[in-house]
Amino acid sequence: MSSAYEKGPSWDSPFQGLSLEDELRFNIKHRPLKRIFDITFSLLALTIGFPLFSILAIAVKLSSKGNILYTHERIGRGGKPFPCYKFRTMYSDADARLQEILEKNPEMHTEWNQFHKLKNDPRVTPLGLFLRKSSLDELPQFWNVMKGDLSVVGPRPVVKAEIVKHLGVKAGKILSIRPGLTGLWQVSGRSDTSYSNRLHLDEKYVDNLSLLLDIKLIAKTIPTMISQKGAY
Repeated sequence: MSSAYEKGPSWDSPFQGLSLEDELRFNIKHRPLKRIFDITFSLLALTIGFPLFSILAIAVKLSSKGNILYTHERIGRGGKPFPCYKFRTMYSDADARLQEILEKNPEMHTEWNQFHKLKNDPRVTPLGLFLRKSSLDELPQFWNVMKGDLSVVGPRPVVKAEIVKHLGVKAGKILSIRPGLTGLWQVSGRSDTSYSNRLHLDEKYVDNLSLLLDIKLIAKTIPTMISQKGAY
C-alpha cells in the first residue's frame, strides 16, 4: 500500500522537543484492508458481546461509586489525541491518590517510572482487579476501533508523557499506524515486559505489518487473556 506524508500535530502537541521534521511530518500508513477488517471485527464483537458488556457495566456501577466508563487521553496515528475508553477499575478519587502514593513510597515511584503501572495498585477496586487481569476492562475500546482511533492489532496506545520521555525520534515510526487493542506486546509478557522491549516490539510490528500477522496475534491473545500472566 502507498504511504502519504501528512501534517503532524500542532505546536502545543506532546512532541515538543523533537526535531522540526519529526514535529511536523509523519509517514502515515494507509491500510484500507486493515481498516475494513477492524470495522468488521469490532462490529461483530460489539454485537455478540452486548450481553456481556451490559453485565459488566452493571457490575462496575454496583461495585463502587463513580462512572461506569473511564476515559483517558491517548495519542493515536499521526500524533492525534483521542479519548480511550475502559470500564472503570479504580476508585473514583484514584487520580488524586496517585501523587500521594508515589511521594510516600519510593519503590512504587520507581516502579511507576519504569512501567507506568503499579503491580499492587491500592487504587484498584476488587472487581477492577479481575477486569484488568482478564483484560475485560478494555472491551469498550472496540468502540474506539469503530471510530478509527484504534486498530484491533497495533502498537501500544501511549500517553503524552511517554512520547518525549521514551519514544523520542521513534514516535514518527510507531505513530505511523493506529495503536491496537492487542499486539506483540500483549502476547509477549504484557505488563511484565520492560519498556525498552515494548518499544522494540512496537517497531517490529510496524516493520512486519500484515493482515496474516494480525490474525495470528488475535489468536494468541485469547490464551494470554485466560492465563492472566503479566496483567495488572
